[in-house]
Formats: sequence, C-alpha cells, structure tokens
Amino acid sequence: MPTYTFETRPDGQFSAVVQRVRDALASEGFGVLTEIDVQSTLKTKLDVDMAPYLILGACNPPLAHQAIEADPNIGALLPCNVVVREDGDGVVVSFMDPAAVLGLVDAAGVHDIAAQVRDKLMRVRDSL
Repeated sequence: MPTYTFETRPDGQFSAVVQRVRDALASEGFGVLTEIDVQSTLKTKLDVDMAPYLILGACNPPLAHQAIEADPNIGALLPCNVVVREDGDGVVVSFMDPAAVLGLVDAAGVHDIAAQVRDKLMRVRDSL
C-alpha cells in the first residue's frame, strides 16, 4: 500500500459502501464537496470500460479554515480525497493521508491540523 493513503475493504456492494462512507464522513464533520465518477468519465471520454471508481472530495470546514489561515496556498492540497472502487469481488476504500500530503507544508500549526484530520479519517475507515 502506498505511504500517502490508508485503506479498508468493507463488506457490501459498491453503492451501499459509498453510502456508508458518506454517512461516516458526515459523522466526523466532513462534507463531500466534489464527486468524480471515474468509470463514467473514462467511458464517455475514452470509451474505456472499467469497474466502478468514485473519488469523493471530503472537507471538514473548521479544519480547512484553520489550514487556509495557516497557509493560503494550502488549498492546492485540499480537499481530502476518498476513493471507493470495486476490486475483483470486493470494494476498497482508500483515504488520502493528510499527514503525508500536508507534510509538504512548512507552516506553523499545519502538522497538528493534518494529524487531527488523519485521526478523523481513520475513525471513518475503522467504522466501515
């Protein structure tokens, strides 16, 4: 597994897992700002068939605000992406590791914010 993500393989069908991810994110204060249906996009643009693959751009507004206050350019690293994808006969949910990504930023307080976001996303993962 890459060092910039952490993941889980929850039981259930793709659409049910997507809903559980959305609910778990909400329980930790995240909203989904963006949704990219990679399967549909690649089919439309390239006529490529692939398994369901969804990227959810999750944002915790209070923590995002703190990060932007610490470094206005940090928006280039936001939101936190969560990938839900079919893999063989199961579903994989991968989370961007904020501690790895925001480790690129050298601004006071950002590492503490990244750790808070990571803890929340790990609780989301563990709840699935």
